[in-house]
Amino acid sequence: MSKIGFIGLGVMGAPMAQHLQAGGHTVYAHTRSGVPQALQDAGMQACANATEVARQADVIFLMLPDTPDVARVLFGEQGVADGLSPGKTVVDMSSISPIETREFAARIEKLGCEYVDAPVSGGEVGAKAATLSIMAGGKQDVFDRVLPLLQLMGKNITLVGNVGDGQVAKVANQVIVALTIEAVGEALVLAAKAGADPARVRQALMGGFASSRILEVHGERMIKRTFDPGFRIELHQKDLNLALSTAKALGLGLPNTASCQQLFNVCVAQGGAGWDHSGLVKAIEHMASFAIGDKPKTAG
Repeated sequence: MSKIGFIGLGVMGAPMAQHLQAGGHTVYAHTRSGVPQALQDAGMQACANATEVARQADVIFLMLPDTPDVARVLFGEQGVADGLSPGKTVVDMSSISPIETREFAARIEKLGCEYVDAPVSGGEVGAKAATLSIMAGGKQDVFDRVLPLLQLMGKNITLVGNVGDGQVAKVANQVIVALTIEAVGEALVLAAKAGADPARVRQALMGGFASSRILEVHGERMIKRTFDPGFRIELHQKDLNLALSTAKALGLGLPNTASCQQLFNVCVAQGGAGWDHSGLVKAIEHMASFAIGDKPKTAG
């Protein structure tokens, strides 16, 4: 049994922390809104701040919204760094900047501690089912030590490379997901406006080379008009911002990623920041003046 710290008990963080506790570990937790009483009743130890979490725990997990949040929790007032002692390990499972991740790791390592970045894919469903895909960056021996803990939260767990490489993999994942959602949206709007049944078109495509998990899950969402998140558009926008800013720093062009970000902007302008990211199809429908559920006009 280990002493585990967990900071960030949001939609995904709460079930992830619960899986660690169910694995027989003592979990010391902190979140800005306060550790829910139900988790405390189940044995989770509530801490007043991040410093207290770091003092109590040997391995400290972070699951936070964005890069500034991680910087604040690590190095701000009553932050993790103030409670660390040599030999402890920080595992950041947030999706943040790869470049700043490497800077954070260097600062933590100067304190005699280890750092692993381990962003996840799989959303709320994967967090609750402990089936997250986890993309890690760090030293092999440190990864090996935290792997049994990661296995309590995920299934497909890969050490991609050095610190920051896990974040690079997550950014790449989000680029692929966004572009594939956009492609599925275009295809289904095209099919519907051409007069074909989009549900049957999707069914037909599921048996061919165009088949994908996004066509399966998000294609169905587009047809059934179920855009409750899921994974919110505003969060995917954050991830694409990371992709575009990283590309800029590398002198790299990502034209289709930029286009998807603009389509997400169209959704936000329609009040869709909180829609599931499959709602990107609504931007395509807006430009077409035609929604998947509409009846196409007949010629003549």
